[in-house]
Amino acid sequence: MINDLIILERKRLDDLIRSVYEGRFFDQLKRLKSLEKFKAILVVEGNLLDIDKYTENPRSIEAALVSAVLSFSIPILYTRDSRHTAELIKYIAEKTQKFGRKTSAPLPTYRKERKPKTSDLRAWQIYVLSSFPKIGPTLAERLLNKFGSLKAVINAQAAELMRVEGMSEDKVKLFKKIVEEGSQSTPGTSLDKFINRK
Repeated sequence: MINDLIILERKRLDDLIRSVYEGRFFDQLKRLKSLEKFKAILVVEGNLLDIDKYTENPRSIEAALVSAVLSFSIPILYTRDSRHTAELIKYIAEKTQKFGRKTSAPLPTYRKERKPKTSDLRAWQIYVLSSFPKIGPTLAERLLNKFGSLKAVINAQAAELMRVEGMSEDKVKLFKKIVEEGSQSTPGTSLDKFINRK
């Protein structure tokens, strides 16, 4: 185990061949695959061109490695020797420490609400408001609690909207622009400016 994200199984070439012939290899793959919390990686240490020195049936070893990738979805990395393996482990540890947490971060709260599968009017009102840029389900619910109905939210004055927690001036301007401006407005100008604004 490298950290709480990656688990690594290291096999020297001779050990790999023995484990395949003794039937341990596939049991080990099953155990690795069962650890769903981790990303499993198999490291084969040694030169595969030397496999003929260890076995008379190299194709069986190649078939086992193919099964690891295709049947168990476990990636395989190859290293020259133990020093190379240590360097690889260090590199993986540094990369996962730097990027691992970021990739598992929660989605932003303004993600669009899923389309309701019921006839509940409140759920549909939240869904409609959540479809506006930068307004997610939490903010949509706040707006409905404040104004009482979807129509009241749409008809509310900008100053009233800005009294709702999370409705910044930029969000209010964009919301009112979408609601109020007609089709004669030039596409791709003002709206893009607000949507892409950091």
